[in-house]
Amino acid sequence: MPSNETGLACAACGRPLVLTAGRGRPRQYCNAACRSAARRMRNRAGGTPLPKVKDKLTGLGRHETLDMVQGTPGAAGPEGAGATARGHPDLPGGGSPLAAIVSARQLSAAAEAALQQAVDRARAAGSSWREIGEVLETSRQAAFQRFGRPVDPRTGRPTSQAVPPGLTDKAMTIFADIAGGRFERACRDFDEVMRSRVHPDRLAAGWAHTVGMIGSFERLGEALAYPTSGGTIVHITLYFEAGERTGQVSFDDDAKVVGLFIRPAPA
Repeated sequence: MPSNETGLACAACGRPLVLTAGRGRPRQYCNAACRSAARRMRNRAGGTPLPKVKDKLTGLGRHETLDMVQGTPGAAGPEGAGATARGHPDLPGGGSPLAAIVSARQLSAAAEAALQQAVDRARAAGSSWREIGEVLETSRQAAFQRFGRPVDPRTGRPTSQAVPPGLTDKAMTIFADIAGGRFERACRDFDEVMRSRVHPDRLAAGWAHTVGMIGSFERLGEALAYPTSGGTIVHITLYFEAGERTGQVSFDDDAKVVGLFIRPAPA
C-alpha cells in the first residue's frame, strides 16, 4: 500500500512523489516517462531544466516529449524564435509584423545572392542557359535575364540590366485589363502622345481583331523586361484558343506607356 505523500519531488517534473513500502533505492521519478526525460536532459549539452507544465492541460504521459522541443529553434515560447500565430520560426522580431517583414526581406536577399552564385558556378562548369532554365522551371531567356551577366560587345564592359521595380507587373495589369474588357483602365498610364493616338475604342477594336483571328483569350504567360536607352520594354506571352501572341509594352523613364503592341509569337 502506498504511504502518505512526503516532501520528496520528482527530479524531472517536480510533482510530489508517493513512496511505497519495501526495500530498494528511493524513488526519484514519477514513472518511466519522467526517467527518460531526465536522462535526455542530462545528455544535452548545457541542458536547461524542463519547463513547469500544467498537469490539467498536459498529461503526465506527454511530459517525456517536452524536453525535445524546449529551447530548440522551433519551440514556441516567450523568449524563443518559435513558430507562433504571429511569426515564422526563422524570423526574429519578437512577434512584430514590421520586424518580420525586415527579416523576410533580408532572408530573401540572402537567398537571391546564393542563387546567383549557384548559377554562376553552373555556368562556369559549362551548363547551358537552357539547362539552368529547366532547373528553375522557366525559359532560358528568362533565366538569362535574371542571372546573366551580358557584356557590351563594343566596350567589353558589363551592361546594366537594371529594370525599375513594378514595370513588369504594370505591363501584366495592362493586358489583364484589355483581356477583361477594361479598355479605359488599360489606357490610364499612357503618355500624351499615346493618349492622342490610341483611344479605348481603338484598343477594343484591335483586341477584337486578334480574338477573331486566333480565338478566345486564355491566359497570360511569362513576362520578360528589357532595359533600353530610353526606358524599358516588357514582352508578355499571350495564350489564345488557337495560337499565341507576344504582347509588348514600352515604358519611358517616367514609367509612362509610350508603345503598346500585339505581335506574332516567335517561332
